[in-house]
Amino acid sequence: MGRLRHHPRYAAGKCLPGFFQEHRALNALKALKKGLAGKVPVLRDGEYHSVPVRELVPGDIIRLKIGSVVPADVQLLKGDYLLVDQAALTGESLPVSKKAREVAYANTIVKQGEMEAVVVNTGMHTNFSNVVSLVARAGIKERSHFQKMVMQIGNFLIMVSLALVLLIVMVSLFRHEPLLEIARFALVLTVAAIPVALPAVLSVTLAVGAVNLARRKAIVSHLTAIEELAGVDVFCSDKTGTLTQNQMQVKDPVAFSGFTEQELFVFAALASRRENQDPIESPIFQWLEEHGSESDWHSWKQASFTPFDPISKRTEASVERGGEQFVVTKGATQVLLGMTELDESKTREINQRVDELAAKGYRTLAVGRRQGEAPLKLLGLIPLYDPPRDDSKDVIAEMENYGVQVKMVTGDNLAIAREIGGLLGLQQRTIRSSQLSGAASNELLELAEVLTRVIYRRLKGDVAEKEARRFASEVMEEVATLYDTRVLEREFIHTHESAIIEMIEEVDIFAEVVPEDKYRIIDTLQKGDHIVAMTGDGVNDAPALKKADCGFAVSNATDAARAAADIILTAPGLSVINDALRQARITFARMKSYATFRIAETIRIILFMTLSIIVFNFYPITALMIILLALLNDIPILAIAYDNTRVHQKPVRWNMRELLTVSMVLGVFGVLASFLLFFILREQGFSDDVIRSMLFLKLIVAGHSTLYVTRSEGWFWERPLPAPLLLVATFGTEILGTFIAVYGIFIDPIGWAYALAIWGYALVWFLVNDAVKVFTYRMLRREGALA
Repeated sequence: MGRLRHHPRYAAGKCLPGFFQEHRALNALKALKKGLAGKVPVLRDGEYHSVPVRELVPGDIIRLKIGSVVPADVQLLKGDYLLVDQAALTGESLPVSKKAREVAYANTIVKQGEMEAVVVNTGMHTNFSNVVSLVARAGIKERSHFQKMVMQIGNFLIMVSLALVLLIVMVSLFRHEPLLEIARFALVLTVAAIPVALPAVLSVTLAVGAVNLARRKAIVSHLTAIEELAGVDVFCSDKTGTLTQNQMQVKDPVAFSGFTEQELFVFAALASRRENQDPIESPIFQWLEEHGSESDWHSWKQASFTPFDPISKRTEASVERGGEQFVVTKGATQVLLGMTELDESKTREINQRVDELAAKGYRTLAVGRRQGEAPLKLLGLIPLYDPPRDDSKDVIAEMENYGVQVKMVTGDNLAIAREIGGLLGLQQRTIRSSQLSGAASNELLELAEVLTRVIYRRLKGDVAEKEARRFASEVMEEVATLYDTRVLEREFIHTHESAIIEMIEEVDIFAEVVPEDKYRIIDTLQKGDHIVAMTGDGVNDAPALKKADCGFAVSNATDAARAAADIILTAPGLSVINDALRQARITFARMKSYATFRIAETIRIILFMTLSIIVFNFYPITALMIILLALLNDIPILAIAYDNTRVHQKPVRWNMRELLTVSMVLGVFGVLASFLLFFILREQGFSDDVIRSMLFLKLIVAGHSTLYVTRSEGWFWERPLPAPLLLVATFGTEILGTFIAVYGIFIDPIGWAYALAIWGYALVWFLVNDAVKVFTYRMLRREGALA
């Protein structure tokens, strides 16, 4: 049940203003709603009029043609067909054919064809609006671990400081000290003890990280995303246009006996039209440009051309050259096989080859030619696929080396997803979207159907896959009449949430998903206490990008994806994401170093002051010294934003037990060092004012030295060494504090001899504190408090 504890969340606006969160959500919504602008031809009073999209109502008859953006959810009425690009909405890499009585969704793009349609849903009732509502919901629920950590540290230090200051006030009142002096001292001590600079220093550290990422072509729109990225242990990525190029390419063409690959592609090109810029035909012309330099296909002339439509499922052209004339065609293999007179064995062989290609996720085109009234001759097969980006596999491998599990989330079918996942080096653990809710009874039925098909082929011998599918389908129909499959549905619906979380954690590839599924995957992983990053490019990715702890929009992303994302990539490819990962972990290490230092120093000063006043009735430093300490501590500490730190090989996140334990141990040892110095000086007979000056110098030197203790978990001399800027800033303020103490600026002077003695004393305790820190981390690891 431990897996069910929810991702740490807390109310927005406690650290970063709530309106900033709302502003980002509204930007995403505005970008999404831009798709609803424009005008559309609508049938009114028997004639077509150009009407603004916002004025459409259900029942309106509209006309859609090539290049149109579908303005609403519509049902197609009249016309041959539409070829609709749904990639931005569903993530499918290829346009989808639509016929009469089918539905086309708002904000998809018509690539081919012309049809009339009736408006079914408009505005907030469209499928597109579901994406908008998901983005809004994700924006409302958006929280930051950075904000939570700052509030926890701040609350802890405020509570400790106020409690100890209150104790000092009560003791002073009991001793009948002047009320005005008590109030002044308590006020100064409270202001100095409360870490007012903590949010500012941490924000500057994040800003420096954002600048470094900008140099690597990654724009950060949400600073806390850098800190979130350091703890990311699951990375979900869209496939189409993100991991892949979103450009179909040819994969291992198959030329049949008697024909060459050159002839195969020449005739395929003759059965195409380049000006249509069809994503299926473009790879054919590209192949010819790269491999067909010796062909003379340009000398052929198309006498007629019949474009693709969902009914015939092929294109056809009549071509001629120098008195020679014939017909070329390309399209679905089954259609072209029906136009041939091949024997059964040859047909079975071709079908088997097509099935093998389909199992790999390839979309296969068959190409044929016909002379006069003779039957069609098949020239070969052209497999097409959307190839991965050149850097995708290396990016995934490097990410896994950093302890991040990569998951591919795509709207494409299972076969394509599995094939691309294999090329990218992902494990082949794949599921469909129907399994995400736990109500995937269909998977058992599909398994039964596959088993039936395999058993039938084994028993019957060498039979066609089509015949085996037909037999399995008949068996499943009979099963449905004899067994109530709804029982399976009810069983899966009640699957425990922990089982769903474990299933999603184990799966590497999610296929056939919709925007709601992507959102659900992110949400479920977060419930399993994972910090999740997401990358995408389309409208369909916007809800998941907004929901993720760190959302990346790739360089070719839509405005909606960019508005929803935390980090926007401006260069092609994903390699910059690993740069961002490294930079995030460096930034996290800097923030952790400062947070540890700040807590330790606050405890060191406030606890030492409290015990000195209560036990010894001695004010170890004056109110003016407290102000000087605060200035000399906080101003140069900004340099830690530029410090050198090592890159952790595993995801890192805030561990409050570790942070508070190490800080309090260092703080307590600092108090011991101060009291030991106080005891030695008292025994040597120094005056109270000189003791205060020496303690002031000790707190400055030892305080800044603590930064070199907290900047790493190992010994202070281990690499990477401190940045020069940090050395200059800390030693500069230490030297300034030394001059103040030596020459008595605002305080009693102590001279160079005693100042050097204080430096030597602080150096000894610096070595002790470093050893204590290393021992504390080892103890925490032994107890399992650290990863």
